[in-house]
Amino acid sequence: MRKIGVFVCWCGSNIAATVDVKQVVEEAKKMSGVAYAIDYQYMCSEIGQNMMKDAIDKHNLDRVVIAACSPRMHESTFRRAAEEAGINPYLVEIANIREQCSWVHKDKEAGTKKAIALTRAAVAKVTLNNELIPGEIDVVKKALIIGGGIAGIQAALDIADAGYKVDIVEKTPSIGGRMAQLDKTFPTLDCSACILTPKMVDAAKHPNITLHTYSEVEKISGYVGNFNVSIKKKARYVDMDKCTGCRICTEKCPSKKAESEFEEGLKNRGAVYIPFAQAVPNVPVIDTDECIKLKTGKCGLCEKLCPSGAIDFNQKDEMITEEYGAIVVASGYDIIDLDKFGEYQYDHPDVITSLEFERITNAAGPTNGKFVRPSDGKKPKKVVFVQCVGSRDKTERGKSYCSKICCMYTAKHAMLIKEKYPDIEAYVFYIDVRTPGKNFDEFQRRAVEKYGVQYIKGMVGKIFPEGKKLMVHGVDTMSGETLVIDADMVVLAAATKAKEGALDLKRKLNISTDINNFFTEAHPKLRPVETASAGIYLAGACQGPKDIPETVAQSSAAAAKVIGLLNKSKLVNNPCVSKVDESICSGCLACTEMCPYDAISSENIEIVDHGQRIKKTVAKVNEALCHGCGGCTVTCRPGAIDLKGFTNKQILAEVDAICH
Repeated sequence: MRKIGVFVCWCGSNIAATVDVKQVVEEAKKMSGVAYAIDYQYMCSEIGQNMMKDAIDKHNLDRVVIAACSPRMHESTFRRAAEEAGINPYLVEIANIREQCSWVHKDKEAGTKKAIALTRAAVAKVTLNNELIPGEIDVVKKALIIGGGIAGIQAALDIADAGYKVDIVEKTPSIGGRMAQLDKTFPTLDCSACILTPKMVDAAKHPNITLHTYSEVEKISGYVGNFNVSIKKKARYVDMDKCTGCRICTEKCPSKKAESEFEEGLKNRGAVYIPFAQAVPNVPVIDTDECIKLKTGKCGLCEKLCPSGAIDFNQKDEMITEEYGAIVVASGYDIIDLDKFGEYQYDHPDVITSLEFERITNAAGPTNGKFVRPSDGKKPKKVVFVQCVGSRDKTERGKSYCSKICCMYTAKHAMLIKEKYPDIEAYVFYIDVRTPGKNFDEFQRRAVEKYGVQYIKGMVGKIFPEGKKLMVHGVDTMSGETLVIDADMVVLAAATKAKEGALDLKRKLNISTDINNFFTEAHPKLRPVETASAGIYLAGACQGPKDIPETVAQSSAAAAKVIGLLNKSKLVNNPCVSKVDESICSGCLACTEMCPYDAISSENIEIVDHGQRIKKTVAKVNEALCHGCGGCTVTCRPGAIDLKGFTNKQILAEVDAICH
């Protein structure tokens, strides 16, 4: 006879306000197999856990039901407490009477009735629960960072400093990411390159860090502690070991018509190029689409002039395979395409994005730091900044969310102009100002109070080019007045968006994204840097819009999680995995096609049937890869697959109990 203990939580007033917990306890006492039932205000508290452990010891309970909040919140808490009391943790069941009951009912009588039904179902299931023993997995003491921006660099340095090997895979020829393109950073206005470059150099020189630049992750398989990753290293056509960085090849290359990606297309680069002066590694790469030699077989001037013989046109793309214990995704963000926003005349040379503004004002940029109009190279007299271009836009062309960083960098841009050229008039059109960070509000107010930047609450409706002027038509919503400003330049604060290729990377990693294609965390409050796939973590703007301080903080948090994982000699896996009954498996392998984790394969076995040995093909579950989603159990036509801890018999027992 089972001896089940039922513990009903008030959750303060979250549950008790719409559920009569005393009545739930009284009804629980009448349920088959229940030997003890009690309620308490906060079962997850230390007192509540000790109450449960004492009851297990005093009443010799062999199973436990907790009627409380979602198992996602505190299942591990109660399982751990039960284990400390001597009960197998998988003999604990959670009846979710908060999210599934009290939070969706205002009628206390109906809520109480449903809570009793959910508790009865949990009692029916736990009666059939069996002790489960988790397996153990070895851990590869090495981490992979996908993305070489500030997020990836910070995570890599933290992990490497802890003594573990780290590989950074960066798609572009150099690490640095978006931060490398910035001139100054808010709210301190310190030089972006001055604080980023030392970290880039540290990453390149760290004995535990290997850089795979101009490379992409091609394929990922395996599971937490044992990921197998194929990395495609694109041919640079430059031998990195021989190159001395003399830059003769970049200077002499006759093909100089390609738009520089780093300079946001404001300047051309050669077919042989180094993205920017502080690039790491500081080695050129040859663009196959622009190189005359690679396209026609002619030229080859760089190869002839290179004093170290580093140019190698015979290089091929290389595929390497590495093993990792953990992965950090730090793939960054992109800027939305402004072609759909015709009212802003983005095709006009003097209408630029904020990122283009960063390059124009940068001393190493296309204008050597001189703030001039791209159309004629002259200093503007009036500059209009337009906020929320594509952000907080519920139409199909924009993004419904706030891009978070635009209010601050627009204030920064306006201040930089006024500080350098006090005679320039600066106007900012905004919906509202959002400055939630430390010293952010003071920073924005400084732009208004000290530098005289004119903030106009309202949106720009249309920009009309008239001669050398840009007529900016907008509305001041505070006064209701229609405004027309004859600007010389317009700077658009374009919305940020998820990185191109995020969906492809999502499929490779088997993680999820939200409706905007940003990667989704396992829990927004309790597990903000983890994904639903164990061993894969998130850092930076690949998860959502972030500024640099927040990105660095999250990167270090992800690194801490990785270090904690790699520090373990063995990992314990979830025993609630699929199990195949080989005697009735037909070998159709439909389950292998639907498994999203590639956890099921085929196996040839011998069975004895009516005294005869018969060879047959059956499905085989890799318990380390299986996530216990249960998809295979419903796919299996002969019903040969069941899920440990959630067997068909257990689920049907719950259904019968609810219908009781």
